[in-house]
Amino acid sequence: MNDSTAATAELVFTRAFEAPRELVFQCMTQPEHLTHFWGPAGTSAPIELITVDARPGGAFETVMINDADGSRYPTRAVFDEVVEPERLVWTETHSGMTVTVTFTDLGGSRTGVEIRQVKVPEAFRSAEAQAGFLTSLDRFARYLATLPAGPGAEGSR
Repeated sequence: MNDSTAATAELVFTRAFEAPRELVFQCMTQPEHLTHFWGPAGTSAPIELITVDARPGGAFETVMINDADGSRYPTRAVFDEVVEPERLVWTETHSGMTVTVTFTDLGGSRTGVEIRQVKVPEAFRSAEAQAGFLTSLDRFARYLATLPAGPGAEGSR
């Protein structure tokens, strides 16, 4: 792989969630929610190791811990853009990867989420790494299903 391939490496993941856009956005920006789903199956993200300052220039830091052997995987990023409840953009300081998360109101308390990663490190582009990332979206969907959909949402889910 040459440098230009690495610089343009891109992955896109999309998912529809059964939850209102505002709630999905909040879950992606609040440690008390992120701790329940951040990271692939087999990892945990303790709330005391999550920092979110959701504003341009603010920090986004997590440490995922491998549940089997205790290995730690820290991530530090800086928010480039925060448009509530439409879009989050951050750049990881250690890899240079930029992540753009777009939240689309699909109506009926459904939200479409597109996660676009650019300058993706080679290790994250493997089929195994992508499958792991998809398990984190599965965990997110299961977590959202445990939450009330918001004010006046009783009976709407």
